[in-house]
Amino acid sequence: MALTTAPGPTRRGDGSVRPPAARGAGRNRHGEGLAGYVFLSPWLLGLMAVTAIPMLLSLYLSFTNYDILTPLSEVEWVGLANYERMFTSDPAYWHAVQVTLKFALIAVPLKLAAALGVALLLNRAWRGVGLFRSLFYLPSLLGGSVALAIVWVNMFNRDGAFNSFLALFGIEGKPWVNDPDWALETLMVLAIWQFGAPMVIFLAGLKQVPVELYEAASVDGASKISQFWHVTLPMLSPVIFFNLVLETINGFQGFTAAFVLSNGTGGPVDSTLMYTLNLYISGFTDLEMGYASAMAWVFLLAIALITAIFFSTGRFWVHYSDGER
Repeated sequence: MALTTAPGPTRRGDGSVRPPAARGAGRNRHGEGLAGYVFLSPWLLGLMAVTAIPMLLSLYLSFTNYDILTPLSEVEWVGLANYERMFTSDPAYWHAVQVTLKFALIAVPLKLAAALGVALLLNRAWRGVGLFRSLFYLPSLLGGSVALAIVWVNMFNRDGAFNSFLALFGIEGKPWVNDPDWALETLMVLAIWQFGAPMVIFLAGLKQVPVELYEAASVDGASKISQFWHVTLPMLSPVIFFNLVLETINGFQGFTAAFVLSNGTGGPVDSTLMYTLNLYISGFTDLEMGYASAMAWVFLLAIALITAIFFSTGRFWVHYSDGER
């Protein structure tokens, strides 16, 4: 019977000896890397086809007068004309910026305050507290659905449920969604009502606050309010920062409710003309896709700038448990 022997060590070019196990390990690593790329290939293809290529194409179109109906091979290069028009000769653009800033600056802080307040109430071992947590989280599951926006519009009509509730107290209602002074505020109330997602995150953060800190503060004579300001908020600052960044981005991206309320026009009297809705009107109603692409890139850069400001200022007020900022 013939005996087989394991392959011996091989000699490298510099005279050193490479053991046979190293060659096998190298082949294994190569196979694992190849398998990793195979499993990643659906995501990579999706990234290129759905995100990267459309973004690069929109960047190119932002320097053209593309109108959807014209073939891409025949579009005219206009340089910075779309950006110049945006900043110098389009009052609707600046009105949309103003409406979006007003919406974000009011709705986002109130939404986070409501989420934190409810999280503090639900961070207790009450009977049935799990049911209340689910009920408060339920509106967030609906998200920016069209059905929810339709229900909301009907609630705040002249004959809606909200005016019927006010009538119980002898208060005369008004057509809130058709009043330019109140239409945007109804959208703010809808956004604030959907505080379930940040509430759950706040609850998770509250569970991580050591009980010993409250006990030590209580021994020192700190009241509940003092404990909230000097213990709860500093320990929750990373969670507050996380929610603030996400909800600010979501606030600037508001579209569905404004579209449904105004039938895609931004009315009444452009009072709900959010930035994304104005972008949609420019691209798909006015067929100025080149101009809409320029608006989209300015919007992307503005969101990136706001996020960078948050991260640069967060080191002054965000405190982590290990003492680092």
